[in-house]
Amino acid sequence: MDLTFSPEELAFRDEVRGWFEANLPADLRDKVLEHRELSKDDLVRWHKILAKKGWLAPSWPVEWGGTGWNAAQKYIYEEEYARAGAPPVAAFGPTMCASVLLRFGTEEQKQKHLPSIYNGDIFWAQGYSEPGSGSDLASLKTRAERRGDHYIVNGQKIWTTLGHYGDWIFCLVRTDNSSPKKQEGISFLLIDMKTPGITVRPLILLDEAHEVNEVFFEDVKVPVENLVHEEGKGWTVAKYLLGHERLNSGRIGGSKREIGRLKRVAGEVLQNGRPLIEDPRFADKLSRVEIELMALEITSMQFVDEVMRTGQIGPMVSLLKMRGTEIQQALTELMVQAYGPQARAFEARDYDGFDDFVSTLAPRYFNYRKTSIYAGSNEIQRNIISKMALGL
Repeated sequence: MDLTFSPEELAFRDEVRGWFEANLPADLRDKVLEHRELSKDDLVRWHKILAKKGWLAPSWPVEWGGTGWNAAQKYIYEEEYARAGAPPVAAFGPTMCASVLLRFGTEEQKQKHLPSIYNGDIFWAQGYSEPGSGSDLASLKTRAERRGDHYIVNGQKIWTTLGHYGDWIFCLVRTDNSSPKKQEGISFLLIDMKTPGITVRPLILLDEAHEVNEVFFEDVKVPVENLVHEEGKGWTVAKYLLGHERLNSGRIGGSKREIGRLKRVAGEVLQNGRPLIEDPRFADKLSRVEIELMALEITSMQFVDEVMRTGQIGPMVSLLKMRGTEIQQALTELMVQAYGPQARAFEARDYDGFDDFVSTLAPRYFNYRKTSIYAGSNEIQRNIISKMALGL
């Protein structure tokens, strides 16, 4: 396995880096680097800039707007994307729903939804978790009953990220209760959120931000043509989609950017008259996280090499999600430790002249407790590795 980049790949890196420097709006970059909230308008504006360039969905087939890049180029692009401080592309449409449609959707579904997803005309949300059905997702209870050419949907979804922005939502619903195996009888539906009977309510988290929601369905009428894949076979779709979500949850580029910032902060913050970086205990913690991140990057490049050779990724991709999210959490902990009492209560945001970045440290620390839970908790990832990769 070759973990170095070729001259052509390095030239590609320079091209990507130069484009971000020239085209990433400064206000959006500053929001990302200071960890301030991005509005729907912010996300859509950047989405459309990428779409115009043709870089919105590198993994899509070329005929639907993909770039045709190989795995190494995609890896370089993601690294430079994070390095530049670019806003995230909301994954629910371009990464999740689109990947499902490209794999399981009918030609009519692709023609209807993929162009609007690519162009940023429709904002998608994900309807998976329910009260009592999180890590045990297959126990979901939201019901879809077939009545002629429609399904009637009743139930509740929870922790729906950016659901208050959503125009459409893809949902796992139960269409059959007769099987003793809870994974059977689940279907995958696309639902227009303007349909009567849908109510979205905010869930304000400990970081005081409105990021997630609960969504209620009361006799919601959904056309049968919005069923993706076969009725009762939605679990197959769900597993495929979760694989895509886990592949992108390691966020190595973002962590590399944050560890560089942490080093600069630790060199500037004084503790007992000396830079914090000279404190042996802090330096030990920092070096351990940096070593873990270097190991994760090498592991990620191994997956890139595997994709280039075989076109597939196995269950060990759970490693990226598991270790990547733990590193993200560790970095938020060390940044709060570095600033000490300054990384304090949320009301500091309202003080004139208070550093924007410092005022977001405590909220970000609390928010990042969730990273080891979403896309399948890290405990679930360990089970996947032990059963599907190690055969234990």
